[in-house]
Amino acid sequence: MKPNATNAYKIAILAGDAIGPEIMAQAVRVLGLLSKHRDVAFELLEAPFGANAYFTHGKAFPDAAKTACDAADAILKGPVGLSHAESQKIPVAEQAERGAILPLRARYNTFANFRPIYLSKDMAHFSPLKREIIQDGIDILLIRELVGGLYFGEKERGINADGKRYVKEVLEYNEDQVRQVLVVGFEQARLRKGVLHNIHKSNVLMSSVFWNEILDEVHLDFPDIKVIHLLVDAAATALCLNPGQFDVMVMENMFGDILSDQGGGILGSLGLMPSACVGPEKAYYEPSHGSAPDIAGKNIANPYSMIGCVAMMLDMSFGMKAESDAVWAAMKSVFEAGYSTADLSSADSSPKIVSTTEFGDLVMTELERLLALG
Repeated sequence: MKPNATNAYKIAILAGDAIGPEIMAQAVRVLGLLSKHRDVAFELLEAPFGANAYFTHGKAFPDAAKTACDAADAILKGPVGLSHAESQKIPVAEQAERGAILPLRARYNTFANFRPIYLSKDMAHFSPLKREIIQDGIDILLIRELVGGLYFGEKERGINADGKRYVKEVLEYNEDQVRQVLVVGFEQARLRKGVLHNIHKSNVLMSSVFWNEILDEVHLDFPDIKVIHLLVDAAATALCLNPGQFDVMVMENMFGDILSDQGGGILGSLGLMPSACVGPEKAYYEPSHGSAPDIAGKNIANPYSMIGCVAMMLDMSFGMKAESDAVWAAMKSVFEAGYSTADLSSADSSPKIVSTTEFGDLVMTELERLLALG
């Protein structure tokens, strides 16, 4: 840790599983470079988290990780999970999503998930959509409610009176949970273009009727914001046919899970989508993609989303907007110079293929140049 820095922050580092440690190593390099060029110090609190944590500590979210996260000003989390075969060796309750991710969200009430779906015009070749559809690039901010709904509701399975197996999962929200994430959606719309797409399924689900009632109440405090209501299935179609119509989108937990992954699809890869999970006290930052066990250890995973998480953390948790912008600009310049890793390359993009580490090297070189200028 840099001594005598005016600004000092503690960051919990949860590298995760499979490619997690590889891409986390590149993200951590950004923090080291910033310490060199700015009056700031970062104390990194590394801890086990995820599937491998279960094998080494008996818990997917062990006490060591809880202690580190509790002490941290912000949390940087890599992807978690192993192959299907390896995951079957872990009890269902301790598998990475149930045993680690959901408890992390609940512990810090990270109710607002920010998922930027972004491609600059010069990076449009990554997208599978036609050029004429995304000629100006893609720039959407998806806000997903993250600690309520079906994922956190009561769950039950058993044998019914007829001797048949059954399962029951409850979707539950209270008005405070809905209101707090809608306020975030409106605030972000005000900071951008003044338009908020409200994604719901009120033609079928009573939970969406309730959601929309709360939205109408919150809208009274944001009369300058134009609200466009769209059913979730129609939104899925619209994201493919005309993503440019969207700016800020807000939705409940499961809809956000599905549509944000579709957002990764229209970008060309979830590897191009970092995210922030924000609560009232602290936030954690994670790539939207999985841990990709099939390419782990091959040094071919692109670290864009993990480094992007650092950029989001600098801005949203530490107020370092200029430095955050420099990180984004450095990564954008590497892509625009024609470089990519094998996992993001396609036959028609003809990129200069580099390794995970080499991509990190290129980003660090450009970032150092930008920091020296500023």
